[in-house]
Amino acid sequence: MVSAADRAKNPTRTSVWLESGKPAGRARRSDQPASATSLDRDRIIAESVRLLDAEGPAKFSMRRLAGELGVTAMSLYWYVDTKDDLLELALDSVFGELRVPDVEGAGADADWRDQLRELAVSYRSVMVRHPWVSPLVGRYLNIGPNSMEFAAAAQKILSRSGLPAHGVTGGLSAVFQFVYGFGTIEGHFVARCAEAGVTQDEYFAQAMGALRERPGFHEAMDLAEELMEARGGDTVEEMRERDFVFALDILIAGIEAKRVR
Repeated sequence: MVSAADRAKNPTRTSVWLESGKPAGRARRSDQPASATSLDRDRIIAESVRLLDAEGPAKFSMRRLAGELGVTAMSLYWYVDTKDDLLELALDSVFGELRVPDVEGAGADADWRDQLRELAVSYRSVMVRHPWVSPLVGRYLNIGPNSMEFAAAAQKILSRSGLPAHGVTGGLSAVFQFVYGFGTIEGHFVARCAEAGVTQDEYFAQAMGALRERPGFHEAMDLAEELMEARGGDTVEEMRERDFVFALDILIAGIEAKRVR
């Protein structure tokens, strides 16, 4: 097993999923507090996700988590070696919320466009529900079982698109880096509105009103309002949904244009 100290010295090797024989939990030691016996790794991960959703990664700590679970911070280290290990486990846990299309058997004959849209929509929803996920995706290898199932499905779907083999990874990047960026901005906006105690529409109206009052923004605002009117949608969510769907359609059309005929 790779020690926490070794992984701290060489962060490129850091991944809880590369440890060999890591147990799901450890037997209770004679000096382990009785309150810790109700713990297991699944409960710790679930509470971590709840705290990350509520407060974000900046306030997340093993001490804070232990307090919510009613145990000592040291009790947690019977189940995970480091905070990084726990964040990586939490990250893969929420990837388990993804609706991964059936890409085997009967699902292998499904329209790749529909399956790609389904996976993209689901990925976006995870990014929005859990805004803390986006910075962790780039921080960790993200090679847990749920993440790998998602990646494998995406590869199989795009491999059926007709793209040449050397273009599949580029196609995946175009679609899912777009979804990552879109979902990240959307998730942070939703969280910002929640923190401010206003709806998305109220926040948007306040921001637009403030910009209209500044003379230097008049020209840009006139053009922006013309484009927003052409796009349609009565609410921020409706406008955002139209943008997402149209942008995804553009990317799929681009993939179709690059297919091997």
